[in-house]
Amino acid sequence: MISSIGDRIASIRSSLPTSVQLIAVSKTFPAEIIRSAYAAGIRDFAESRIQEAAAKQVELQDLTDITWHFIGHLQSNKAKKALEQFQWIHSVDNLQLAQRLNQLASQLGVSPQICLQVKILPDPHKSGWSVPQLLAELPAINQCKNLQIQGLMTIPPLGLDNTGLLNVFNSTYRLAQQIQEQNWSHIQMQHLSMGMSGDYQLAVEAGATMVRLGTILFGDRP
Repeated sequence: MISSIGDRIASIRSSLPTSVQLIAVSKTFPAEIIRSAYAAGIRDFAESRIQEAAAKQVELQDLTDITWHFIGHLQSNKAKKALEQFQWIHSVDNLQLAQRLNQLASQLGVSPQICLQVKILPDPHKSGWSVPQLLAELPAINQCKNLQIQGLMTIPPLGLDNTGLLNVFNSTYRLAQQIQEQNWSHIQMQHLSMGMSGDYQLAVEAGATMVRLGTILFGDRP
């Protein structure tokens, strides 16, 4: 299992453009699996539960150059812990959460990297801004000066075919360009966090700069 993880990582990394960052989604996998991915060269790991991540981070504290990415739905009451444990938060999905993180970041003296989670298509199962809502709230988001807002994150609805998936990813790319052209002082659109194990190649085709891969690297979740 451990050696095959190294092989899979090497194979996928060789297929990705150098402009695309591979983030290993280690949620539900134990610390020793993360260690084997680290040995294969991965330095970016994503978790979706604060408590589960905390336990692994204690076990792995000797690996001092890991960058931790939070990709789950973040409740306001967990915002402080998220800022203490993660350098990146991809799933900032509403203005109130952004403002709460901004306030806490100031108190904690941290400057986290943030992606704004957007829903290109309506989806009752996902959090995130709708496109009109995000565009309307950009002036308020721009006031969150303790956050390094780096781009957008999206998760397509389930059940789309390849054409539908590509449309979502292309629309996310165009939205990021539109926001970038508005020249906000504290909003950058350098990154597009999109694409998972089943659709990452389409996301890369559409301009993803970060792909979040789990099962394709580690196998089925325990």
